[in-house]
Amino acid sequence: MKRSSGGRKPLRVLKEDQHRINENIRYVEEVRLVGDNVEVGVYPISKAKSLARELELDLVEISPKAVPPVCKIIDYKKFLYEQKKREKIQKSKATKVIVKEIRFGPQTDEHDFEFKKKHAIKFLQEGAKLKAFVFFKGRSIIYKDQGHILLLRLATELEEYGKVEQLPKLEGKRMIMYFAPKKK
Repeated sequence: MKRSSGGRKPLRVLKEDQHRINENIRYVEEVRLVGDNVEVGVYPISKAKSLARELELDLVEISPKAVPPVCKIIDYKKFLYEQKKREKIQKSKATKVIVKEIRFGPQTDEHDFEFKKKHAIKFLQEGAKLKAFVFFKGRSIIYKDQGHILLLRLATELEEYGKVEQLPKLEGKRMIMYFAPKKK
């Protein structure tokens, strides 16, 4: 990494290739060649490099820890492009877990409970996880059994929409319970 004279920011960061290619493959006598455009087998490194030059492609070390190392004759830039594309597709397919929270007090009345239950049902139907908790202010911690009962009641009423991941557990001034949506 080069630094500017003022010692502030680096001018550029040279990114090292993930794979060793062509002349960077050193300290090996022979390699195992695999791929579409070449006969699979073990070749001396000089022969493998000359084959790659003849085909106007790159010799890329795919598995350096194997004995002998596994190499492939491919267009390296195209290989990197396709690899990035595959990673991007995988990333977009990965599900993102959303956790929604619902907060109760230890003496939440019936109407508030029903209102928050409706929201909980909506969150679970949308596929989000739910974190329901009872928050104890000041001395209201003496009502922790009421908070426990409240969360268990919520669990029974949300049975058809989601399943309990974690039973009510007191953490500091909060009693927390987790729900996961049921699969459709």
